[in-house]
Amino acid sequence: MIRYLSYFAALTVSAAAVTFKVERMPNPSGVDPQIGGVAALPDGRIATVFHRGELMIFDPAKKSWSKFAEGLQEPLGIFAESSSSFVVMQRSELTRIKDSDGDGKADEYETVFDGFGMTGNYHEFAFGPAKGPDGFYYIALNLGSNGAGIREEIRGKWSDIGVLDFKQMIHDQNWSKRSKDAGRMYSRVPYRGWVMRVSPDGKSTEPFACGFRSPEGIGFDAQGNLLVTDNEGDWRGTSPLHVVKRGSFNGHPASLVWREGWDKGDPRMLPVPELDAMRNKETGRFPQGDLANSPTQPVIFPEAWGPYAGQVLLGEMNQNRMVRYLPDDVGGFRQCALLPMFDGTDLGNGNHRLSFGSDGALWVGKTHLSWAGAEGLVKITPSGLDKAFIVTAVKLEKEGGKQVFRISFSQPVAAGLEGIAGNRFSYLYRQDYGSPKIDEAVLALDSPVMAEDKKSVSIGVEAKEGAIHRLDLSALRAADGAALEGQVLYYQATKLP
Repeated sequence: MIRYLSYFAALTVSAAAVTFKVERMPNPSGVDPQIGGVAALPDGRIATVFHRGELMIFDPAKKSWSKFAEGLQEPLGIFAESSSSFVVMQRSELTRIKDSDGDGKADEYETVFDGFGMTGNYHEFAFGPAKGPDGFYYIALNLGSNGAGIREEIRGKWSDIGVLDFKQMIHDQNWSKRSKDAGRMYSRVPYRGWVMRVSPDGKSTEPFACGFRSPEGIGFDAQGNLLVTDNEGDWRGTSPLHVVKRGSFNGHPASLVWREGWDKGDPRMLPVPELDAMRNKETGRFPQGDLANSPTQPVIFPEAWGPYAGQVLLGEMNQNRMVRYLPDDVGGFRQCALLPMFDGTDLGNGNHRLSFGSDGALWVGKTHLSWAGAEGLVKITPSGLDKAFIVTAVKLEKEGGKQVFRISFSQPVAAGLEGIAGNRFSYLYRQDYGSPKIDEAVLALDSPVMAEDKKSVSIGVEAKEGAIHRLDLSALRAADGAALEGQVLYYQATKLP
């Protein structure tokens, strides 16, 4: 059955008008090819940081690598200020790395920001930077994990809020007996589980928002909204996508201890309904195993991508695909539809860091860090974009007392309306790791109504607040017989109109 489904997926994708050329670049010699960050430069070269500490430049014309810097501590993101100045997110600090004499190698290392705590816990990754429309850098800090304790030497203020005291948190041979009391994920030093806002010179910094577990993806959409993806786990029934506002709490309580004026003790012990009422709800959710397992960096499609231009693409670590994001503002809240992208291609998994080149090519840095994933640098070039048949917008509206999905397309729909089907489900917000699907039901859909130009369809639906609504559009065809690129959409109805 698995082989049959895979073969069918390949057939349906091959019928699509748009195609994607996937090319794997050679790896640099003597370097562990797990990539923590990618930045396409204006001259066509690609700046890349590797997990084990190298910053290297790839020349696509020559298929060759040159070393710019080394000795970095687990860098998981890079921003190119120019072709000779880069801002890199190391585990321990945000660093500006420059070549001031023009010899192609770094000679200046400037600490931009290191005002966050570290305990030595293995899970204290740091992600970013993403540069906002305000000119500031935004970074995201992982929580510690009770898969291990802390070291005797820490950086930053220690929080006494927690079942275990400092000495009990130190990892030793008896850690397994105490690990449960630490909390599955913890924030005992500032500002684990927070997004931080940092000026380019590092002189102005701000704890921007809290409530994150492992915020692997951070970036901005075309309207300047800050997007953060998190990973399934405790307090994460499935992986969420948040539009993050200043001062917001985004669901994982551990980091609340660093909120100014916090006086409610151990936030893990608060009643779930109280935490639920406090939190900034998900803009979107990635159904675990169905759409994604570990979503990563958001980036904006450039103009060269035709009907995709201005939309947001999100990486995905554990599946042979990425995910496309289509926002919908309902009642003052931005929610969205999420759709698979690159299904049936030779993309592979491990899609960690993304950057579009000046020619429109998409560069993908892959990693696994001993979890699921891959490694190396990949280039994706689209063709047939003028004939691409894709969903371009999904809106949930109210008409005559009923909820209606309005789905827009890049090409007229020629056939398959009668084949549209759907279901809905949700996930629990709870302290346990992950959640089963709950409130599953088949969607009662009215007969689709086609717009005059055949480029949008309206479907009456009994939508449920808070649920994910899955619509299967695989039966739809364009006039040339092409199937949709991205045949299933998952709409997060956090609010109903």
